[in-house]
Amino acid sequence: MRSSLLALAATLALSAPLMAQTQSGQAGPAVAMMPAPAVGQAAPDFSAPWADSTGVKSAPISLKSLRGNVVVLAFYPKDRSSGCTAELNKFRDEYASLFGPGVVVLPISIDSLDSHVGWAKDAHFPFGMISDVNGDLAKKYGSMGNGRPYFNRTIFVIGKDGQIDYSDMRFGALNQQAYDKLAAAIKSAKGN
Repeated sequence: MRSSLLALAATLALSAPLMAQTQSGQAGPAVAMMPAPAVGQAAPDFSAPWADSTGVKSAPISLKSLRGNVVVLAFYPKDRSSGCTAELNKFRDEYASLFGPGVVVLPISIDSLDSHVGWAKDAHFPFGMISDVNGDLAKKYGSMGNGRPYFNRTIFVIGKDGQIDYSDMRFGALNQQAYDKLAAAIKSAKGN
């Protein structure tokens, strides 16, 4: 009898809709977490709004339009937060040695385009930034914040052929080894 009750409880739990807390504190459907694309798989295509220090761009940026370049997608939690500032300042300060020619760097957060423009101007970032306010791109890349209103800090290096060459699903913004691994992955993707 007990095993029948346990089996019934397990069945009901699996068939009940997943619930999560929304920002307002009320329960709502949970965000479906998609697994991150694996190394060797085709990178999920996207078309997203973006901006840089000169302003909001009139046309979205797409992965398809960047084919032939090495692309670094860097999901991060929030503009101007301490860890994100450390990460993007390191990208800026070591841009030539870490990335170099033929590499497109695209940091991505849930922040607005206006927030990106202001931060890029203040910090003199030499790269554009994607605004993913609905989390659509983060979902495709398995980078959602598990119910939190921001993204996990993840990195993807996409090769010239559009395949995932490297991923780090727990990128350490304050860990030099994380940047060393990223630099080696970029060098490999560039064919150097």
